[in-house]
Amino acid sequence: MQRLVSKISIGAAALLLSAGLALAQTAPQAPPAAAPKATAPVAAPAATAPKGVPKKATTPEGIECSKQADEKKLTGKERKTFRGKCVRDLKKAAAAKAAPAAKKN
Repeated sequence: MQRLVSKISIGAAALLLSAGLALAQTAPQAPPAAAPKATAPVAAPAATAPKGVPKKATTPEGIECSKQADEKKLTGKERKTFRGKCVRDLKKAAAAKAAPAAKKN
């Protein structure tokens, strides 16, 4: 009888150990499927941002203009107007610098 109990307990321990190891393994992840090509233009993420969340400045001109607006403590419509004019001016200045360099070549 002791021999039978011993075999059953050893079998149960082995079963628990192997079940724990089997459950700990993760299933292999499938490679990401190729995204289908969109036929219609996709809206910019900023257009879907909740109201009141400012857009991120992603261009060097935008970052510089945001810093200047922060220094002047501009908010709301004044900030938007200032940044728009500032970015246009910086892009014009960059284009003016690039134009003479292009003409030299």
